[in-house]
Amino acid sequence: MQPTTMSNNIHIYAVIIGSEILNLKRQDKHFEHLSSALAKVGHTLFSSFILKDDAQLIKQIYSLIKDDPYSIMFSFGGIGSTPDDLTRELSAEIFKNGKMKRNKKFEQDIIDRIGERAYPHPIKMSDLPIDAKLLHNPINNMSGYYLDKRYFFMPGFPEMAHPMIESIIQEHLQKSQKLYSKSFLADTGEGILIELMQDVPPEIELSSLPMINGGDPKVEFTLSGSDEKQIDFYFEKFTNFLETQKITYRLL
Repeated sequence: MQPTTMSNNIHIYAVIIGSEILNLKRQDKHFEHLSSALAKVGHTLFSSFILKDDAQLIKQIYSLIKDDPYSIMFSFGGIGSTPDDLTRELSAEIFKNGKMKRNKKFEQDIIDRIGERAYPHPIKMSDLPIDAKLLHNPINNMSGYYLDKRYFFMPGFPEMAHPMIESIIQEHLQKSQKLYSKSFLADTGEGILIELMQDVPPEIELSSLPMINGGDPKVEFTLSGSDEKQIDFYFEKFTNFLETQKITYRLL
């Protein structure tokens, strides 16, 4: 399968579902792994959510993501067969107008694995939103699924979900354009730089991180973008200003 054609202006969302994370019974391991995997192909997360197992909340977040025309979603958890596993039905409601259909291959995979114990509950895992495609689970063949080559639903178990992340990125996510980045750490507060920041065009990503070091203000400043000459031009405006104001800084 060839990677889906997508612009560099995609918005990648992580949705991590599990009350056990919010009540500290388990520690999330998806955010860091997904962020690192995306970084290898030049992408970053646009937003990340950790949600309790609440149907209305999950639907609201799924709807928000669906309404973003540039969205790609990695959703973790809630695709099992217990009463608190809500993802299959809710994803069908939001993304496919509530339409579901039993996936015959997944049904057979469940039967092959656990036989008669597939009934009455585990077999329900094969009831998926209409037109869903399977995501291979290398641990036990209990699949995840995806919709429209944009919305990916994986188990909450990291050892199952993380290989799926690698597969999704390889098959569906194009490598991003190379980004150029320049940074400095200056011995000043960020307020003195705000007017210059306002002149930076929106296609350049600007990061200003103020900090206090022994009571003295400092700011770590970064410009990033796909146009190297443009980054150089605006970055030089900041460093020239610092030199004019006799503010010490060092490049990072």
